[in-house]
Amino acid sequence: MVELFEFALSGNCYKVRLMLSLLNLNYESRLVNGPEREHKSETFLLKNPFGQVPVLKDGDVILRDSQGILVYLARAYGEAHWFPNEPKEAGEIVAWLSTAANEVSRGPGALRAHYLLGRPINLEETTSVTENLLSILEKRLAGHNWLATDSITIADIAMYPYIALGNQGKIDLSIYSNIRKWLRRIESLPGYISMPGVQ
Repeated sequence: MVELFEFALSGNCYKVRLMLSLLNLNYESRLVNGPEREHKSETFLLKNPFGQVPVLKDGDVILRDSQGILVYLARAYGEAHWFPNEPKEAGEIVAWLSTAANEVSRGPGALRAHYLLGRPINLEETTSVTENLLSILEKRLAGHNWLATDSITIADIAMYPYIALGNQGKIDLSIYSNIRKWLRRIESLPGYISMPGVQ
């Protein structure tokens, strides 16, 4: 049985839940007690020495990091389009996974953590990162339905949550018509699941 160790409100955990649902995989959710810092306990650190969620356990396989987990799920359980073997397509996907871990985390993810959870940030810098990211996404999606290839891939799933949760970071997506169409395409997929805050 696949087990997912997670926080309910984490966008990075949500992307794994979403991928599991899109692949129609049964799993057990193991909610980690954040306020009691369970993720920093000795037991949890055996699963992920960085003390972060999500962590996926699949039999003897234990994986940390949402991007790494998406790669694993795509290769272990998904059809080829999720993470193709073709070098250029694979490279494009990994580039977007890096964007999800970098610009999305430093931009929309940080804004959401600030406004929703009170996390201190450099608001000017974080807003600038967000605006630049959204501009790049809007241009990319002007001529493409999906971010990396002609089909949906794990790149789209990696990028989706903190953009879709943007209203919780006081991000106005009304001027980004291509991004909004892309969000709707993901939300119309069979097996799609939402989470609180997604609009």
